[in-house]
Amino acid sequence: MTDDPQGRPNRHDLGRVFNEVPELYDRVRPGYPDELFADIGAITGMDGRSSVLEVGCGTGQATRTLAALGCSVTAVEPGTDMAALARLRLASFRDVEVETSTFEEWDDRGRRFDVLVAASSWHWVDPSIGWQRAHAVLSPGGWAALLGHVVVRRRGEREVYAETADLHERFCPGNPGWGHPPLADDVRTTDAGWGPVDDPGGLFGPAIVRWYPTVQWFNGDGFADHLRSLSLYRRLDRDIREPLLDAIAERVRTRMGDRAARRYLSVLRVGRRAESADSLRRHEA
Repeated sequence: MTDDPQGRPNRHDLGRVFNEVPELYDRVRPGYPDELFADIGAITGMDGRSSVLEVGCGTGQATRTLAALGCSVTAVEPGTDMAALARLRLASFRDVEVETSTFEEWDDRGRRFDVLVAASSWHWVDPSIGWQRAHAVLSPGGWAALLGHVVVRRRGEREVYAETADLHERFCPGNPGWGHPPLADDVRTTDAGWGPVDDPGGLFGPAIVRWYPTVQWFNGDGFADHLRSLSLYRRLDRDIREPLLDAIAERVRTRMGDRAARRYLSVLRVGRRAESADSLRRHEA
């Protein structure tokens, strides 16, 4: 569930890539279904007495739902402008604090949490540091919950990437990120466990995996704006990105009736913090 499924993104670019467009990011990025948060609560026992650490909160989309559940939330976000917008969006919640830092460099000040949540952000964390930090900042019996979206297609439906493949190749040929989304049924059968992120190596128990089909509908301009919020497109030079996205918007208007679907399987992966000394020794070996 990364913006660049063909390879691990440069984590050092995270703040810059998304920090350029916080309002756009907040407006066009998909949220998560209520059912997913209900399942987090059912699996972890999270309730109004729980303390939650959110890693990479962005503009606070998932944070708002966590806060509305009554949890105390500490949200960590490396982008200064993203964090500022999150604070603005979350100002009405008394028990939410947004701290500007990468998770790797974040000062936990000895705090411990019941649940760690990362919504479309864990792939930005250095796995050689992230899993150990997650284990360290969780209380005994705590849980890690990774949320994400996999872009998929529906068999027989006109799909925007297929309709614009020639434009992608014309403006930016050979980019390994361009590709046809997989069928939803194929994703469900092949992607299990902790998924595309590095395995926690004994620090957390086996992942419980749940899938949730979701969809966003866009007109041509809206779809181009959505793409502007993705790291794959943000990393393009502006003089390549903007003509490409203008052409995509025009293609959606003229060939797709100005209506394009962005289909996802939203996914929840939840695992419990390992407590046994044997599991920790295996990880350190």
